[in-house]
Amino acid sequence: MTDVAIVNALVWDGEADGTRPATVVVEKRRISRVIPGGEATGELPPELIDGSGMTLMPGMVEGHCHPSFTGVVSPPELGQIWPERHMLLVARNLRLLLEHGFTSIFEAASAKPMLGVTARDAINEGMLAGPRMRAGSPEITTTAGLGDERRRHIHQESFGLVADGPLEMLKVARECVRDGVDVLKINLSGDDFVPHAGGETTPTHDDEVAALVGVARDFGKMVACHARSSQSVLLGVRHGIDCIYHCDYASEEALDALESVKDRVFVGPAFGLVHNAVKEGARYGMEPDAAEALGLARMFDMTCATYEQVRSRGIRVVVGGDYGFALTPMGQNARDIEHFVRYFGYSPVEALRCATVVGAELMGLGGETGRVREGFLADLLLVRGDPTRDVALLQDRDNLAMIMKDGFLYKDPRSAHSPLDEFLIRAAE
Repeated sequence: MTDVAIVNALVWDGEADGTRPATVVVEKRRISRVIPGGEATGELPPELIDGSGMTLMPGMVEGHCHPSFTGVVSPPELGQIWPERHMLLVARNLRLLLEHGFTSIFEAASAKPMLGVTARDAINEGMLAGPRMRAGSPEITTTAGLGDERRRHIHQESFGLVADGPLEMLKVARECVRDGVDVLKINLSGDDFVPHAGGETTPTHDDEVAALVGVARDFGKMVACHARSSQSVLLGVRHGIDCIYHCDYASEEALDALESVKDRVFVGPAFGLVHNAVKEGARYGMEPDAAEALGLARMFDMTCATYEQVRSRGIRVVVGGDYGFALTPMGQNARDIEHFVRYFGYSPVEALRCATVVGAELMGLGGETGRVREGFLADLLLVRGDPTRDVALLQDRDNLAMIMKDGFLYKDPRSAHSPLDEFLIRAAE
C-alpha cells in the first residue's frame, strides 16, 4: 500500500450534481485531502496518477449480490455443484466483480451454507482478491416456497434452506448465526417461474417471519427478504426487515408502508434478471413466448411502475439485479445503473448515488465509503470519460483505468499487469 495523489482528474464526490476538478490524496488507506482545482496543493506524495480526461468517483456497491450463483440455467443446478468446486467458482466471481469496479457487495444470499462466510473471511485475510462483503445466509424458505426444489419421489437441493413454523425458523436462523453470517435472507413470496408459488403468492406466515427476525435482533444481524407480492412487502415492513427486495407487485398500501419507514429501510428491484428475460431472452435461449408464459413481461411493466413511485417517494434503492444466472452473466452488474435511468426515471447522478452512497449505507459504512471525502476509506474508481453524463461507461471494465479498495491499487493505470497479477505480486511482497 503506497501513498498516492490522483491529479488532473474531474471528481464526482457522490453528492454533487456533477464533476469538478480536484486533486485527491490517499494516505494510509484513507482519503487525506481533496484539494479543489486552482488551489495550491502543497506537498504531494511522490507517487502520482494522472487522471487527465477521466473521472474519479467512489467505488460501487452491489446491493443484491449472489457471488455463488455461477451461470446456471435453473436453481436446482446450484445444488448439484460440489462445495469444493463451488468455492472456486465463487472466488472467480468475486475477482470479476472487483475488476468491474464493485469494491463492496451485500450478499443477498449464498447458494450453500458457508460459501459467503468463507469468501468474506478469505478476502479480509488477503487470501482472495475481491470486494469487501457482508456475507449472507442461504435463502431461508418454507415448504413449497421459492428455493424448495424437493419432490415426493426425489430429494433435490437448490439454494434454499427449508424451515416450517416458528420453531424451525428459530433453529435454522440460529444455525446461520453460528455459521457467522452478517445477513439472514428469507423468501417471503414466491416467484413467477415457480409453478405452484407465483410472485404474487406469499407462502410465509407472520409467526415464521417474527421468529427469524427475532433471532437476527438477538444477535445483531441484518435481515433481507425476497418479496414480490404486496402482502410480502407489508410483512417485511411490519417486522422491521432491513432490505426488501423486488416489491414488483406492491400496492398503494404497500408503497405507503415503505415510505413510512424510508429512513431505515432499503429496497432493491433486482431488475437485471427480469430485463434480460424480457428484452434479451432469445440471446440466452429464452424465446419471447416463454417469457410471456411465465408472466415476466407483466412483471417488467409492474416493476417499472413501482420504482417510478419508489423514486418519487424518496425511498432508498440499491442496485443489483440477480446476476449469476445464464440469463444474467456475472460482470454485467453495472447495467443496473443504466436501467434505473432508462426505465425508472432516475437521472444519471441519482442512479450513481444508488450504486455508491446508498449502497454504502446498506453496508453499514455510510460514514466510511461511498463518497470522495476527506477521512473516508479510499475506495475509488478512475473512469475514462464522465459517468455522470453517460452511466453506460461503467459497464465496460476497460473504461476503469484505476480500481482502488481500502487504499490498495487493484488496477493501476501506470502498470501493464492485470488486476489479478497486481494482487498476487503485492501479496507476495
